[in-house]
Amino acid sequence: MSLSDLPVETAGNDIASARARAIDAFLAQARGLLAHKGDAADKPTLQAVADALIALGQQKSLFPAAHFPIDAARPAQVYRLAEDADGGFALYLSAGLAGKAQPPHDHTTWAVITGVEGNERNVLYRREKTADPARDALVQTATVDVAAGSAVVLLPDDVHTIELIGGQDGRHLHFYGRALQLLDRRVVFQGKEGGSFRHFAPPKNIRHPATTPQALKAALADGEEIALLDVRETGVFVRSHILLAASAPLWRLEVQIDRLVPRRGTRIVLADADESLAHEAASKLVRLGWRNVSVLAGGTEGWAAAGYELFSGSNVPSKAFGEVIEHQKHTPWISVDDLHARVQRGDDIVVVDSRTPEEFADFSLPFAHSLPGAELVYRIQELAPRPETLVVVNCAGRTRSIVGAQTLIDAGIPNKVVSLKDGTMAWLLAGRELAHGRAAPLPEPGEQTRQSARARAEDVAARAGVRRIDAATLASFQAEADADERSLYRFDVRTRQEYEAGHLEGWRWAPGGQLVQATDEYVGTRRARIVLADWDGVRALTTGAWLAQLGGHEVFVLSPPALPVRVLGPEPVRVLALRAFTPDIAPREAAAALEAGKAVAFDVERRSAFERRHIAGARFAVPDRLQEFTADLPASQVVVLTSSDGVLARTVAAELAARTGRTVRAIAGGTQAWSAARLPTATGPEGVLTGDDDHWYSPYAHADLAKRDAGFQQYLDWEIGLVAQLEREGDVGIRLVKASEAAAS
Repeated sequence: MSLSDLPVETAGNDIASARARAIDAFLAQARGLLAHKGDAADKPTLQAVADALIALGQQKSLFPAAHFPIDAARPAQVYRLAEDADGGFALYLSAGLAGKAQPPHDHTTWAVITGVEGNERNVLYRREKTADPARDALVQTATVDVAAGSAVVLLPDDVHTIELIGGQDGRHLHFYGRALQLLDRRVVFQGKEGGSFRHFAPPKNIRHPATTPQALKAALADGEEIALLDVRETGVFVRSHILLAASAPLWRLEVQIDRLVPRRGTRIVLADADESLAHEAASKLVRLGWRNVSVLAGGTEGWAAAGYELFSGSNVPSKAFGEVIEHQKHTPWISVDDLHARVQRGDDIVVVDSRTPEEFADFSLPFAHSLPGAELVYRIQELAPRPETLVVVNCAGRTRSIVGAQTLIDAGIPNKVVSLKDGTMAWLLAGRELAHGRAAPLPEPGEQTRQSARARAEDVAARAGVRRIDAATLASFQAEADADERSLYRFDVRTRQEYEAGHLEGWRWAPGGQLVQATDEYVGTRRARIVLADWDGVRALTTGAWLAQLGGHEVFVLSPPALPVRVLGPEPVRVLALRAFTPDIAPREAAAALEAGKAVAFDVERRSAFERRHIAGARFAVPDRLQEFTADLPASQVVVLTSSDGVLARTVAAELAARTGRTVRAIAGGTQAWSAARLPTATGPEGVLTGDDDHWYSPYAHADLAKRDAGFQQYLDWEIGLVAQLEREGDVGIRLVKASEAAAS
């Protein structure tokens, strides 16, 4: 059955959520019945479980054939529906073409099987010893036909055969006391009378429910929560992906997923190019506790084959948003030549750079002031107190220049405001120089300018539909999130210094400009609730106004209590784990092993960070290709992994060790600890093994000016072309507000 043959109506976009709820209910009932019994569960208890499983299987509409495809190339397939992280209870759907059969085998744990569709004949046997220890006899004890409304219960030492009879394809639910990947001592017999037997390995290719491209397209527009995650490495993702997908690389999920998609019951669809990685990622998410996970059938190749649009680039929804703003609102701009002439003449002009302070310090126009996007309305009057002053908003390319300029225009500041056309890219293309390493403290607004800024922010937020909520409403939102009913994201949009000096417990840090510029990096769930903390009456409102216009979420603003309980320090990151971490290795111990040739080092975080500074002699590889680069290393060599702070390296080390059986160690504290120990470091691209697989390679990184300039032009053309591509994509929820009366006049 090809993708085009899958019926759209049976791949409905809300079936997965209904199925997840029904499975949750069954598992809760089963856990109650099986409490503390484990593999020792008796037949009466398992029969009660079977009754509950029968009721689940009779909800046939929850298990449509389109979600569990089989064909001549794959006549039998096991689909994972639920599985405990520790390999405890596991629920699967087994699908097979008519006539599918399995020889006599056992499970080494109890099993309960019921039908959804089709008739699976189970012949049960008792295993008896013979004089030959390599051969056992099988004595038939029963025949049970399992279809919808019936079930069979198997104890750990029961042996059975299965065959789909009646000429009908089958879908059956299998509930086990332990996960299939842990059942490595099962035996299969050569024939129905018994005889010689062998142990057989767990299935290597367990899949997960499918979502067709047509169903996904409908789901993205149905108004319900959904997280579309692309599990390829980010650099691969940016080359070609679905517009509304967020990047969530397979080997980085343990570090990213808890913040990106915090609600465990969220409807998740995983994508890659061709399903080669998505099922691994689905297995990981299911075992980590996410209960509603599907895989895009055919990946992005299937999406394109269905006639849908693919996009290149990073943070594309936000960048397309900027282009739509300029296209629809006709945001005024100034060319770099005009700007240069005005600066040379000494005109009354203020240029503000709306990127992050870190980006500003990396490079900036020599005369620009650092004023990140969320700070514009809050602080602009300190830099441009005279209405006659021309305000120019700049960034590295186009998006934050346009959004920043339109932020001030929509807020109705009295100054004329323009964006710098094509930003610092155009400045460099014109042959001019940038400044580097500039520190620019943000101007602190006075009370009068604060009041003015608050009024402007309140006005634009109200026009965008941003709603203020009180503590009681937030508590109700949190209760729904805790009950796994709605997703909730809470962000503090102030500066890093303000956040670390004291923030509300459980609130993440997301500087407002970046939250708009890179929304897909912070919020993986569409149609979620986003609440912004409003400490000053300006920044949360202006940020919220743009998020509301971007569409795809419900946006709210909370004023913190007068005397809030504050948490100090940076945002905590919770790292999930499926495997026990391997022991860390101290930096000096690692250095000695490397020098003696007993170890080899790989950096696994980001190529850009690696090129700035890395362990001398280390190589860089994205995590999902490490097996490729370690396969031919001598077995005696220890694989030493590092990342910036060692967190990602520990997760990757555990996974790599489990997959390869090698000794793998993560450096305690990562490259930061290595440098603090004054151990040798290096810079530059030597040792990069995986090119741009981990990130979008910025044209700014090219040392060759011709390549840099060609990259600039290609990037600018791509950004401008997003408007036309977005029109082909269809409505994604962007709704721009009209300018304020002050701005319109």
